[in-house]
Amino acid sequence: MRIVVYGRQFNDSVLPFAQKVFEHLAESDAEVLVHPLLNEFLNGKIADFNYPVLDLSIPLKGYIDLFLTLGGDGTLLDTVTMVRDSGIPVMGINFGRLGYLASVNKGDIEEAIQAVLNGDYTLDNRELICIKSDAEVFGDCNFALNDITIHKRDDAAMITMHAYLNDEFLNTYWGDGIIISTATGSTAYSLSCGGPIIFPQANTIVVTPVSPHNLNVRPIVFPDSSELSFDVETRGANYLISCDSRTAVLGENMKFSISKAGFGLNLVRLNNESYLKTLRNKLLWGLDARNY
Repeated sequence: MRIVVYGRQFNDSVLPFAQKVFEHLAESDAEVLVHPLLNEFLNGKIADFNYPVLDLSIPLKGYIDLFLTLGGDGTLLDTVTMVRDSGIPVMGINFGRLGYLASVNKGDIEEAIQAVLNGDYTLDNRELICIKSDAEVFGDCNFALNDITIHKRDDAAMITMHAYLNDEFLNTYWGDGIIISTATGSTAYSLSCGGPIIFPQANTIVVTPVSPHNLNVRPIVFPDSSELSFDVETRGANYLISCDSRTAVLGENMKFSISKAGFGLNLVRLNNESYLKTLRNKLLWGLDARNY
């Protein structure tokens, strides 16, 4: 098995856990490669760190068997543009806070790595959405696992977004912005703006307004076979378009279409995990704070 370990810079307090990851990988028969960004950050910071660096010019499909990420959900989201439609499984070890996607806790590193090496896991395929426009804002990286957002700049007036569903007029949104979320992303930005939690198997897209000026506008759920399009109008100010953590600044009125990308990301799920268990643990469901 050939494994790539990826991560951003993280707090030095979790370096012992990074050390533990590489110690357990060293005890296995797996061939371990380190992403250049993580190699640059960890070099000299943990003991016996001497691994081949991933050559980014080599196509990953058929070459890499697993991506292992060290960090939070944002770190795991970075791998979406690396893995793309290759189907390479991704497992995240959570060095962050909530960790919906990077679901392996720091205390379970040894068991998680051993389970993956033994094949004791399942693949949880999560659908992506993509955005298209005449300007090709994101080039060929125009897809997102969590959400695509249209948002005003901090110092700008509200923006106007005319929305269409399968070419039929849906609504006009006035406000700070709008979030178009996958079921996976329903527990991210959309949730913080009042959007519903959607099970990943529901095959839906959620549209959640951000601080809408017309208060009768609420989040709405569509089948993921739908195509949504938006005409964005501003009064001379720039606005933001984002695909997960990738953001572009635009200064002109533009039309965008958003639909299912046609491929998904394979998340590694250990056999002791479930979506409900993750929700209960992360959202503290079933706990009464008065007892603590």
